[in-house]
Amino acid sequence: MRILGIDPGLRTMGWGVIETDGPRMRHVANGLCQSEGDDLAQRLLSLYHQLTRVLGDHGPDTAAVEQTFVNKDAVGTLKLGQARAVALLVPAQAGLSVGEYAPNKVKKTVVGVGHADKRQVEHMVRLQLPGCEPAGPDAADALAVAICHAFYARADAALRIRA
Repeated sequence: MRILGIDPGLRTMGWGVIETDGPRMRHVANGLCQSEGDDLAQRLLSLYHQLTRVLGDHGPDTAAVEQTFVNKDAVGTLKLGQARAVALLVPAQAGLSVGEYAPNKVKKTVVGVGHADKRQVEHMVRLQLPGCEPAGPDAADALAVAICHAFYARADAALRIRA
């Protein structure tokens, strides 16, 4: 199964693609979508086009998106939510199922600690995906989201087999 992980951001949206075969995982690609434009609509449109290209280039079977946490800046939270909508829309428009995971769940799954910092996440991503060179912290976070989705997809499949 080929999984696209997405770390939503309005300025920088991280993405990572992995392949799984049972418990084995392999890094396929990762990168950053940088928003362009002078206003919010143009920035969202540029993220939409870039993420659409990523899907076309890498043909994932499923996708996973990190959920947004609410912070003190309501305007910033709303803008991030709009970028997250693009991250959900693009794979859904391509007919993919989309999983959503809280940041602490991703960190706990990948690092073992729900409040791990970005360095710890990137380190564990590199350990679990040998040869992987994340394009930046947002790409490492996106790969962590994909790893988390792979773990829970395996667990769901195992439960369905037992039932």
